Amino acid sequence: MQVTHSDIPHVTRLADIDENAARTLLTRYGLSLQRVPDGQPIPGSFWGDEEAGIIGSTVYARGDTPVHSLLHEAGHLIVLPPERRAKVHTDATDSIDEEDATCYLQIVLADELPGIGRERLMADMDAWGYSFRLGSTRAWFDEDAENARHWLIARQLLDEQGRPVFA
Repeated sequence: MQVTHSDIPHVTRLADIDENAARTLLTRYGLSLQRVPDGQPIPGSFWGDEEAGIIGSTVYARGDTPVHSLLHEAGHLIVLPPERRAKVHTDATDSIDEEDATCYLQIVLADELPGIGRERLMADMDAWGYSFRLGSTRAWFDEDAENARHWLIARQLLDEQGRPVFA
């Protein structure tokens, strides 16, 4: 079955937000955001289509890239030590701990983007089809993500109150 644009759930896209705010957020972690022209393939995209891509310390996105995808791929780079980050091309990890930490971090980072916030991002993640053991992103974040939170705190990526610690 071919998916058409009308089949894609409505989620917040890069074109819907202040791109400079996203760029500034990534810069706080030593990352850059590279805007890809509409209709062009996104370099380093694991999933293809409009999903964000990563190569080294650069996150690639188009206007139709979902914000949750941009934050997720940025999160993959943020959780990596610099020596691993430099070698990343498309696939950042095969670790469950890093994947969980990335999901948690993308939700927290959404609060740093004006007009997004964690509530909107979690709704977008659910609409997009993220699947969590407890049935929703909110339930996972509130009730099942303690290991991810502690993982991020231990690596000084979150403070004890769960706020992001910037590079």
